[in-house]
Amino acid sequence: MATIQFTRNHSDHSTDKGFQFEFICDRCGNGFMSEFKSSVTGLATSALRTAGDIFGGIFGQVSRGSYEIERAIRGPAHDKAFQEAVEEIKANFRQCPKCAKWACLNTCWSQKRGLCYECAPNVETELAAAQAQATVEQMREKVKALDLTSEIDITSETAALCPSCGSRTQGAKFCPECGKPIRPKNECSRCGTKAEAGTKFCPECGNKMM
Repeated sequence: MATIQFTRNHSDHSTDKGFQFEFICDRCGNGFMSEFKSSVTGLATSALRTAGDIFGGIFGQVSRGSYEIERAIRGPAHDKAFQEAVEEIKANFRQCPKCAKWACLNTCWSQKRGLCYECAPNVETELAAAQAQATVEQMREKVKALDLTSEIDITSETAALCPSCGSRTQGAKFCPECGKPIRPKNECSRCGTKAEAGTKFCPECGNKMM
């Protein structure tokens, strides 16, 4: 028998009823399932087992004997079915001469380069991906350049928690939990500039000091 390929990237779904194999692309992980091939010995054994369960006696002895025969010849039958499955499926794969991975023709193989797309990326696909990534990066930069806080009172946001006990203040001048002032009297309520005690107006923005 010729050397069997795909010995690494396949799954065996065979049962006592027959043989079936799934062959996996090393790059994308997609699979191709071979046609199910019935096992003559397996079917005969299943019938004898059923008869043995129903009638017992001589049928049960024949069933056990056939099962031993099946075990004896299942190896060659399995190998033959595997070889046939390889011949059926291998047209869907190419082995990359650079990385030696088996790549599916539908998604992962470059006919133009004679290599898998991992070793020879598709130029059009890479260009489209690069353009999309650049678009997102430029969009983020433009959003960063926008002033999205012009209508937000930054001072009230920074004073959302009481500096004494950490409770939420919801913009109150005094903490609803501990009663302490949210801002020191010498700190501007608008811009946060600290001034000397007794200052009536903020030296930075002109806001009236509390």
